[in-house]
Amino acid sequence: MSPNPPRPLCMIPGPVEMSDAVLQANSTPATAHTDPVFVEAFGQVIEKLRTVVGTADAQPFVIAGSGTLGWDQTAANLVEAGENVLVLSNGYFGEGLGDCMEAYGASVTRLRADAGQRQPLAAVAQALRAKPYKLVTVTQVDTSTGVLGDVQGVCELVREHSPDTLVVVDGVCATAAERLYFDRWGVDVVVTASQKALGSPPGISVVVASQKALRVLRARATPVPAYYVSWARWLPIMQSYEARAVKYFATPCVQAIFALNTSLTDMLADGMEPVFAAHERTAARVRAAVHAWGLATVAAAPELCANAMTAVWLPESIQAADLLPKLKARGIVAAGGILAGQAHRYFRLGHMGISATRDNGYVDTMLKAAAEALE
Repeated sequence: MSPNPPRPLCMIPGPVEMSDAVLQANSTPATAHTDPVFVEAFGQVIEKLRTVVGTADAQPFVIAGSGTLGWDQTAANLVEAGENVLVLSNGYFGEGLGDCMEAYGASVTRLRADAGQRQPLAAVAQALRAKPYKLVTVTQVDTSTGVLGDVQGVCELVREHSPDTLVVVDGVCATAAERLYFDRWGVDVVVTASQKALGSPPGISVVVASQKALRVLRARATPVPAYYVSWARWLPIMQSYEARAVKYFATPCVQAIFALNTSLTDMLADGMEPVFAAHERTAARVRAAVHAWGLATVAAAPELCANAMTAVWLPESIQAADLLPKLKARGIVAAGGILAGQAHRYFRLGHMGISATRDNGYVDTMLKAAAEALE
């Protein structure tokens, strides 16, 4: 029997390539959610997530679901019908987050940026002064464009102009790749997921909520209009598992949590600073290659470029639908664009997780394949 051909590398902006140890943890035999081995792993995940985002006392919620479920968690628990939410939208996912807030009755103001841009902080300050907002949301990396949001700058403006407003960060394509210091900056909520820079399979919605956000939840005048995502139901579960005791509301995704714990253990071996630095070095290499190809990133300036991924404008003679099969034939799975009306004009490369932090040659292989496919 001939050996299996090499599989293509998954170099999209998530799901990402995973280590052998993570894959093995994800393929363990059926395990009860009451098993002491699982209880310990779940408790460790909750504790390690605090370290990843840089908080001493914020509360992680680790729930089976997509990253998008974090939008629902945030909207359902923190927004009451008619309350104002300011959404800083830099692309497809900023728009989706605004739609989710509206689904729970929020009065949403969208501050949009052109493709490849982000909102000037002066415009954000003006919006914050215009009326009181319950939340302001910022997408740290919009996966549709590769634009990096200015989370620190937004937090500083909120402290100055609207200190009661909660700062919500969509970090699905950013957490553990882009610098974020939850307590230091004054973030109130981070929404993320397991399958991107956290380096494990899809299936876990991760939300980290500040104690300020939990006080807002407790002060609601109306009931949370949801069942599965109600933090009142999940908070005792998280507290119990962190205390290494079992409590039940809904069955946790056991193998996915084993896998996430394995990834977090490896990631945190030397702390988060080397992880951030590795992503920054890798992203710089990718951007240098893009410029060497004679192309431009969708993010319109260096300070707007994410470190987790890169979106690249194509020359007029090439469309994404033509390029992607050529990349696949060279062993690389990349992603096309998703901006309405412009999806054919660009493609997207992921370079987060072990592709950035380990010397495995994945990024070199990706860049070589892209250079050849563009010829």
